[in-house]
Amino acid sequence: MSQAKLPHVQTDSSDDDDGPTTKLVFQRSKSVDKLLGGQKVSDVLLWRNRNLSAGILAGATLVWFLFDVVEYNIVTLLCHIALLGMLLLFIWSKAAPLFDRPPPQIPEVIVSEQAFREVAQTIHYKLAHFVSILYDVACGKDLKKFLMVIGSLWILAILGDTCSFTTLLYVGFLCALTLPALYERYETEVDHLVAKGHEDLKKFYKKVDSNVLNKIPRGPVKTKVL
Repeated sequence: MSQAKLPHVQTDSSDDDDGPTTKLVFQRSKSVDKLLGGQKVSDVLLWRNRNLSAGILAGATLVWFLFDVVEYNIVTLLCHIALLGMLLLFIWSKAAPLFDRPPPQIPEVIVSEQAFREVAQTIHYKLAHFVSILYDVACGKDLKKFLMVIGSLWILAILGDTCSFTTLLYVGFLCALTLPALYERYETEVDHLVAKGHEDLKKFYKKVDSNVLNKIPRGPVKTKVL
């Protein structure tokens, strides 16, 4: 699908010290596939593989229904899945010689030491990167990001008090499966609305920064020694 031309937003000379500027809303140096985590992930999130996307959505809906609506216990569910799996393997292993079929084999990727090591390294890298970003934000190096994180955590706290954790995860999963596809389809319209909102937010932040935040005394922040 060809990318639509992104709208430009003009800012007044009074908003910026360097005079009027022209900006793109979502100025990307990477493709959409890389931004979403790779070709396979983007195919699912953008519904290019409709069968796989629909299957994942149906599976997530079933899990949410079992845990949140039926209030199925996770221990009971895992035990039932294990019982069903062992029963199927038992029947398969006993019936395989009768039909000249090979017995069931455990896929090597499940017990592969290299696969576990790669997963552990990926989780460690992501966690270390997240903690580093959180540390920089908590130290107040970027006051704008600090306020955004505080506001986001406050909103999440309110949402967590009004709905269950399973429902919150399911809503986030639905957003991940629908918003990227909707944005790809209505990219020009969304960029135009976000551009206007971004400029209004910048003006509001500058007023708050000049009238309130700049008057708050700040202590020195120690830099990390690599």
